[in-house]
Amino acid sequence: MPFLTDRLQDTQRKQRHAEALADENERIVDHSRGESGKGAVKSRFTFDLDFVEQELRATIVGQDETLEQVMEILKIVRADIGDPRKPLASILFCGPTGVGKTETVRTLARAFYGDADSFCRVDMNTLSQEHYAAALTGAPPGYVGSKEGTTILDQEKIEGTRNLPGIVLFDEVEKASNEVVLALMNVFDNGLLTVASGERTYSFRNSLIFMSSNLGAHELMSLEDGAPAFWRRLKAGGRSRREQAQEIVLNCLLSRFPPEFVNRIDHIDTFNWIGRDTMPALVDVEVERLNRRLKKHDLVLRISDEVRDFLSAKGYDKRFGARELRRTMRKYLEFPLASFLLDQDGLRDGAPLTILVAERNDGKLSFHKT
Repeated sequence: MPFLTDRLQDTQRKQRHAEALADENERIVDHSRGESGKGAVKSRFTFDLDFVEQELRATIVGQDETLEQVMEILKIVRADIGDPRKPLASILFCGPTGVGKTETVRTLARAFYGDADSFCRVDMNTLSQEHYAAALTGAPPGYVGSKEGTTILDQEKIEGTRNLPGIVLFDEVEKASNEVVLALMNVFDNGLLTVASGERTYSFRNSLIFMSSNLGAHELMSLEDGAPAFWRRLKAGGRSRREQAQEIVLNCLLSRFPPEFVNRIDHIDTFNWIGRDTMPALVDVEVERLNRRLKKHDLVLRISDEVRDFLSAKGYDKRFGARELRRTMRKYLEFPLASFLLDQDGLRDGAPLTILVAERNDGKLSFHKT
């Protein structure tokens, strides 16, 4: 019965993968049982603001001002006092690569739905050519597929659920063609996108629309490097670093997009560079993620302060942000951990949970049970 055996193995493999994703996306709150009448208004949304903020601050490090802005936006959504003929919010995250722009959206999806992939993501670099605009707006009348109105959009994730908003991310929006940018203007204005054939309409009126962009990253570097700090403050005329960054980003946006497009975005926020002082906290975040993956093996990893400092120093690269840290974690922590686990016999000894400690001795990483 080779056919049945293959089907059974495939089902078991999918089940193990689903369990691993469940551990990765573990949350401790069920929004479906929230109270819609909490506070002075009756809202259609029931998500827990405190829990969402807790998730964001536990995952996104060094971006306190941006997270505060996001929470203010979510308060308006939770109170359900926005314009019903527009998206719940249209938000543009700008800043360098590897600082948490996309991760913020993924964390929101996990906090809302218990799945970091429960949002409609459109990689705009795939729509950089003019003729690729049909992937977003549908094929024009007379072309193949025009009657079906097929696009790359996921209507279910866009519209959300009865009590939770949908989440959409247009990633690296500056790389999209001008035709795609013009199509988004109607979405920001009235919350609707009608495909070119007119056969289908997508509603974004129950959606949080996020965009990310790296525009202005090189210019923002000048705020940190080059002239001495006192000279930078004098040149800025007393303005804060955040105000200067916002001005730089706005100028870069206006040089790439038409003013009417920028004017339709509700909120534009700039992420900070990842600093050395935030690296230990980022290491702890990455270790926590690793522990979620180790959960299926009933293992927990702890690291010593020396290992944390070592990973922080090795993983810091201002140009690449947290992505460089993840490469460092894989090279200096995950590779030796995998070798240790594969070489050990009887490590578990029947215990329900095994705690491993990583230490650094004589320049090498070692592991032992507590």
